[in-house]
Amino acid sequence: MDCWKGAAGHSWIYPTIIICANGFFSTMRPSEAFLTPYLTGPDKNLTIEEVTNQIFPVWTYSYLALLFPVFLITDYVRYKPVLLLQGISFIITWLLLLFAQGLVAMQVVEFFYGMVTATEVAYYAYIYSVVSTDRYQRVTSYCRSITLVAATVAAVLGQLLVSLADVSYFHLHAITLASVSLAFVCSFFLPMPQQSMFFHSKDGSGTLPGPDKAAATLGSDRPSGCPEDTSSAPADRGPAPGPQAGIAEPQHHVLRVLVQLCKDLRDCYSSRKLLYWSLWWALATAGFNQVLNYIQVLWDFRAPSHSSAVYNGAVEAIATFLGSATSMAVGYVKVNWDLSGELALGIFSAMDAGSLFLMHFTDNIWACYAGYLAFKACYMLLITIATFQIAVNLSMERYALMFGFNNFVALVIQTVLTVIVVDSRGLGLDINTQFLIYGSYFAFIAGVFLIRSIYTITSTKCRNTSVAGESLDH
Repeated sequence: MDCWKGAAGHSWIYPTIIICANGFFSTMRPSEAFLTPYLTGPDKNLTIEEVTNQIFPVWTYSYLALLFPVFLITDYVRYKPVLLLQGISFIITWLLLLFAQGLVAMQVVEFFYGMVTATEVAYYAYIYSVVSTDRYQRVTSYCRSITLVAATVAAVLGQLLVSLADVSYFHLHAITLASVSLAFVCSFFLPMPQQSMFFHSKDGSGTLPGPDKAAATLGSDRPSGCPEDTSSAPADRGPAPGPQAGIAEPQHHVLRVLVQLCKDLRDCYSSRKLLYWSLWWALATAGFNQVLNYIQVLWDFRAPSHSSAVYNGAVEAIATFLGSATSMAVGYVKVNWDLSGELALGIFSAMDAGSLFLMHFTDNIWACYAGYLAFKACYMLLITIATFQIAVNLSMERYALMFGFNNFVALVIQTVLTVIVVDSRGLGLDINTQFLIYGSYFAFIAGVFLIRSIYTITSTKCRNTSVAGESLDH
């Protein structure tokens, strides 16, 4: 028993197994692909307009309000308490989905689901605080892979239960409640980290590494959303500052960390290359999340669930597989992304726009499904490229900071879209018109980056021609 306790306390294997189990059960939600049919069906008896214009927007507002404070609190309390909070939020969300009735109750559901998504940062950040840097790449692949497997299993299971076993949506949600409850139980067995990325860093300074320490190179085949750092901590780092000042004036320590975070953000965005890639990240992620939030409503509009067979689970499973395949393929493509990256952003963003226009103009549900598959595959391809381009010359700390800030900006943009386009207090557009807006939005992104890529390629060729001419003159 003592040997097992020692292994559990010091080995990287134990926390990795527990966090992966947590990730699997929290992502294994077979009811999620069928949320809109459940809300508009006899169980909740809500109208499609109520779901679209009054319920789903609450998630966006909740997520925006909670993201920044949760991001800081997660690091300050060292991850595990936030994972427990996520588990509680999951359970409350699905208890309300199962047993609560009415418009207001479903808006409360969306608030707690906003808490769930805001606390997701703790899942990926936790493991880096309990394993050594030489294990980062391996545990990142485990943590990311297990969630992709869980999402695929959940979608396939949900579809099989609905199509073959005629299981009700209510019972699908009961299965999801059991799964997220198991994830909550797993959280209790996680070792409490002794350090965190910013407020309780290894060197005790609570600050991010300076530019001279921010050159860790990250692998190009890392899945999007999973920061990793294959560099090791400097062996010659000096002794940590004494803890007396931090104990006497903890508020000053927090203020110093916040000031340092702001300085590091300024340094990161002073690079024009990082600025352009981050701009695409924020714009495209806002649109992508908006489409994901309302795609089920469009499917229900094209083929009402009360009179048509529903294949949402199968489509989500295929979309997850295609997204994973395209993300993995990026690691094997040899392209000068500095020269051609913005052209790729423009071309594939145009393909995203075309997919959304297809979903708007077609009345065929299968064409709508195909458009969604193409849209998600293109986005996953591009976000993987953007992840690498942003992270390639940054330390893990700076990458995590930019990742968080880019997603915050994306959420602000998404909130603006929701207020103007979706919310009943704004334009309150119907779902078909919304997808026309989203297609135009991605067409704008494509136009910006196509123009930028033409300028970049032309400038590079002119510069090379000029250099070649000067060489001939000499």
